[in-house]
Amino acid sequence: MADAAAAAPAAAPEVKAPPIPAPGIPIKLVMIIGGAALILGLGGAIAYFKLTADHKTETPATAAEAPAAEAKPAEEHGKPATASKGAPGTIFDLDPFIVNLADTPDVRYLKLTLKLELDRADAANDLNNRLPQIRDGILILLSGKDSAALRSTQGKFQLRDDITLRVNAVLPRPGVRTAYFTEFVIQ
Repeated sequence: MADAAAAAPAAAPEVKAPPIPAPGIPIKLVMIIGGAALILGLGGAIAYFKLTADHKTETPATAAEAPAAEAKPAEEHGKPATASKGAPGTIFDLDPFIVNLADTPDVRYLKLTLKLELDRADAANDLNNRLPQIRDGILILLSGKDSAALRSTQGKFQLRDDITLRVNAVLPRPGVRTAYFTEFVIQ
């Protein structure tokens, strides 16, 4: 009996089969997918930059005129330019504004430089004729604001809308599309 028990394990030894490897993704397939993704990504980036670059391209003539437009004297405001519907309008430069803000415990100052985009070219003449009233209205508007409201992005957008409405209210025919801040410093 002892012999039978000893012989049984020797007669039927259990053979462990080597583990079957899990089916994986071949390295060639990974390289093909990675290459295709890279090519698609680069193609998409090139297409994006080509489409958006059309709006920002400058001819050598406009690149030379841009610095000259920034350096014009204070007496010469808003040269008329042709503007079609949907195209950028004429830009009218205003001298900088420096005002005390309405902060009560502290004294805060705002320096603001504006450019107005016009709907029509003849609005520049109206703006030149009403320049004292326009500057007065903007100064009163700015001095009634506090620095906390103007520091937020929403406050700046609201100020832009308020300036546009105030300027259009002074003109005989509304002609200002929007206002742009080119300098905005609170101290």
